[in-house]
Amino acid sequence: MNDLETRAAVARPGALRRAAPALLGYAAVRALGLVVLALWSEARGKSAYTLLTARWDSLWYTRVAELGYGYEVRLPSGDVHSNLAFFPLLPWLERLAAAVSPLSYADGGFVVSLLASLAAAWGIFAVADHLHGRRAGVCAVLLWAVLPVGIVQSMAYSESLFTALAAWALYAVLTGRWVTAGLLAGLAGLTRPVGLAVVAAVWAAGVAAFLRERSGSSFVGDGSAVPAGGARGDGHAGPPSGAPRMSAPDGAPPSSHAPGVRLRRVAGMLLAPLGAAGYVLWVGDRTGGGPLGYLDVQAGWRNGFDGGYAFARFVAGRFTSFPSALAGAALVVGVALVVWLYVLCVRRGQPLPLLVYAGSVTALALCASSYFGSKPRLLMPAFPLLLPLAVDLARARTRLLAAWLGTVAAASAAYGAFWLNGSGPP
Repeated sequence: MNDLETRAAVARPGALRRAAPALLGYAAVRALGLVVLALWSEARGKSAYTLLTARWDSLWYTRVAELGYGYEVRLPSGDVHSNLAFFPLLPWLERLAAAVSPLSYADGGFVVSLLASLAAAWGIFAVADHLHGRRAGVCAVLLWAVLPVGIVQSMAYSESLFTALAAWALYAVLTGRWVTAGLLAGLAGLTRPVGLAVVAAVWAAGVAAFLRERSGSSFVGDGSAVPAGGARGDGHAGPPSGAPRMSAPDGAPPSSHAPGVRLRRVAGMLLAPLGAAGYVLWVGDRTGGGPLGYLDVQAGWRNGFDGGYAFARFVAGRFTSFPSALAGAALVVGVALVVWLYVLCVRRGQPLPLLVYAGSVTALALCASSYFGSKPRLLMPAFPLLLPLAVDLARARTRLLAAWLGTVAAASAAYGAFWLNGSGPP
């Protein structure tokens, strides 16, 4: 199947019907979060819509959409906050929405975020359904929806847009649609710096495929991979639960040695880094800092990568008094949970591109040297970490599963309203 046929297949009505339970469940969770936020904000004399569209990073994105790049804030400390730190795809879409409709730039960001969050939910479902079946796909989407910082999925931020592009890029890799994967990875690279994680996933899968062809070997999966072509006997994506599956170690279906297949793979790998590389090089040229000029922009925000040293010091500092020690303990438990989930993904034989992507997102989030309060939302795109839990939850009885997810959704909605009316995302 070539990439044009793939795009038609993804959009076919049957695929949407298959994903409908996941999308309806996701929409219900997000609607609950927005209702609780509106009521909470009203009680505190604040505007929920302003919190969603005109604070924190949302303001920076709308300024880029309205004024272009070049705006900066110089702080008394000497730090320089430049809007060049914000990648351009979301502002471009905000500007497009404002140009073709009566929406403001902030309104456009909100609409883009809502639509992108649904696209992300569908992409997460597609990946999980492809690997583990429909029920696990629904559970994966609902788990992503009820994350404690899930309210960010409804904000005029770039997390939802990035997750949508990443999820569909990974799905394209898993099913051998290399050109589509490369294009989506390129767009993800225009959305957030962590777009490099999608590029790494595409390249890891591509290199693994070439090595497999070179060695002429095959690989029998342990039940976590997919059959050739990714299709089940019933015509739907993903194997039935418990069925033996055969796949290549990179998670893509075993490919032929046809030159056309190799050519599409090379094209996808070459397309993947163009978005991120193009923007970073443009920033370097604009600032006069050369290829590393973007790092200078991030340094102005005190952003960097120190292997987690600053974050470890921040966590340790919570244990110097009470009750901040409780927050420190919660941070330790949270990091341990993330690491445990990644280890579980490895032990269960998750396909290579998902492991590379989730590992890269996690490392970039936890090992950044600043904005420690942002780490939960920075981890949100690492949805492959949720797949082992989704598979386990899919085995539960429907009534118990619905009760548990409903309770967690209510808690997530309350926390999101509390969070945005308090410190909120930096």
